[in-house]
Amino acid sequence: MSATTDQLHAPVLEWYDQHARDLPWRGAGATPWRVMVSEFMLQQTPVSRVLPVFEAWLQTWPTPSALAAAPSGEAVRAWGRLGYPRRALRLHAAATTIVAEHDGEVPSTYDELRALPGVGDYTASAIASFGFGGRHPVLDTNVRRVLARAVSGVELPAPNVSSGERALAVSLLPEDDAATWGVAVMELGALVCTAVTPRCGACPIRARCAWERAGRPAYDGPPRRAQPWAGTDRMVRGRLMAVLREAEGSVARRRLDAVWPEPVQRERALQSLLDDGLVVSAGDDRFALPGGGTRSSVEP
Repeated sequence: MSATTDQLHAPVLEWYDQHARDLPWRGAGATPWRVMVSEFMLQQTPVSRVLPVFEAWLQTWPTPSALAAAPSGEAVRAWGRLGYPRRALRLHAAATTIVAEHDGEVPSTYDELRALPGVGDYTASAIASFGFGGRHPVLDTNVRRVLARAVSGVELPAPNVSSGERALAVSLLPEDDAATWGVAVMELGALVCTAVTPRCGACPIRARCAWERAGRPAYDGPPRRAQPWAGTDRMVRGRLMAVLREAEGSVARRRLDAVWPEPVQRERALQSLLDDGLVVSAGDDRFALPGGGTRSSVEP
């Protein structure tokens, strides 16, 4: 183990022990299913928005089997305003596969997890690590930013994970309890080593941070563009989905027409929801969430 690794582990883990947030997908009660649900919900969504939906979801669907038995449209409805509702369909599909192929138990290996619908490299690594204690690099945006600054000496990582970045993360994994190391670095990035205004004075590894020692040079990589929202097709999709989530059954087109005045964009957004399987045609120019069912009690 390198000196750099030795110097990073102890202060980060000590800091985490003192400052970790009490989140319902961590700790003794963090079953693999709870970890899996949280990882789907936390993709591009802040913790504050996930918490109420997560708690309601687990009360109604405490196991993969419970979710798989529900209509997929109820999963979409319960997703509420978390955004990117295709994640709800993918989580439902993953639960269905878990029931069909793994006797209703979340699989423990990276390869088995990676084969589930909607589970990519990051999510498989996170579930295998945080749910089962596996030794995997978990490279979310927070972890990547901490390692970029502390070890590589740059303000922000490249837009996409490189092989070198992955190798670095693997080399820093402790032999014992790599899962705690992974979540500790993630928490450090979320609370201290933030993207815009890092709290370097509160950082437990400030004295060892390569970026700090280099004078905190500004990011000089490819432009990083924020995703727009106002007036986009994604915004229109969200408004259409809000009407369908609130409905007891199918919705007439005229109700969807009322939420966005521009017909070409509105129709394009509706067609994309149909193509994604988030909305189905109910006949007679009516539309509904997939799978039927009544309104779910899990909507926060």
